[in-house]
Amino acid sequence: MALNRLSRFGIISVRTSKCTSLVRMFSGSAPLGSQQPVGFVGLGLMGNHMARNLIKKGYPLIVYDVSKDAVEGLRKDGATVASSPAEVAAASSNIVSMLPESVHVETVYAGDNGIFSKLQKGSLLIDSSTIDPAVSQTMAQVAESKGATFVDAPVSGGVNAARDALLTFMVGGSEQGFSAAKVYLENMGKNVVHCGPVGTGQAAKICNNMLLGISMIGTSETMNLGMKLGLDPKLLAKILNMSSGRCWSSEVYNPVPGVVDGVPSSNNYQGGFGTALMAKDLGLAQSAATASKSATPLGSAAHQIYRTMVNHGFGGKDFSSAFKFLQGDEKK
Repeated sequence: MALNRLSRFGIISVRTSKCTSLVRMFSGSAPLGSQQPVGFVGLGLMGNHMARNLIKKGYPLIVYDVSKDAVEGLRKDGATVASSPAEVAAASSNIVSMLPESVHVETVYAGDNGIFSKLQKGSLLIDSSTIDPAVSQTMAQVAESKGATFVDAPVSGGVNAARDALLTFMVGGSEQGFSAAKVYLENMGKNVVHCGPVGTGQAAKICNNMLLGISMIGTSETMNLGMKLGLDPKLLAKILNMSSGRCWSSEVYNPVPGVVDGVPSSNNYQGGFGTALMAKDLGLAQSAATASKSATPLGSAAHQIYRTMVNHGFGGKDFSSAFKFLQGDEKK
């Protein structure tokens, strides 16, 4: 999205009685916790755990998601539920978002009833979505024009790391923005790294995910070949993980069912990081490679494989289902 289109993101007037009541709830004399309230938008597989970890650390939370089941689960854990991103912004000056794609970020922040429509001056906006770096830069420009700070802080580590607060955050923003965001990110992750100005967090993340997509396909090919040659998959994984072929996909997130407990491959590839999202991230990497004239032949091949998987019904499965796809398994 070109920066000269910033004028489309003006303040949208949103006034509701519920919005007013939420503001009063968080600004009353009786404290709801030892920390300042935090808004959280996007309660999917990752965001759900991230939000819960903030609750565990004593932060009063006001949450929003299009899924009623997702928000109800957080309500039971003590969060207050808003009916729009605007209501989240009205009730909190510190907001985290965790959304699937660039278009969702644009809608949540700049759409009707979006965060920008009720943004408080001095607010801190932390977007942990994996999106086009240019969209992060545009959102940061809009936030700055309204007296707020926006940082991009995409994550790595997967659902289990989100649950256990072991995520790695790659942060793009000013030094001051990074320092302010780190206070919250440290409660949801183990590593918080400042990558540079806004957009560099996204750059680091799409580079990481390109390598992850490539390595998962390589691990899947290797495990499939070894099994067809008569090797026991657990034995083969053990050998790989004590040898030079060792990688995260072979050791921590092995794609063969039964090799590693507690990962999606051992749960019919349910949960985890969806194949459709991996295809999206690899598409972002390819767009960046084209723009920067970078040669990424393996990244391009991985992108095409995951796109083909989506077309064959694997979009909702974890991306480690590349193993089943390469086996010729067409079962959805």
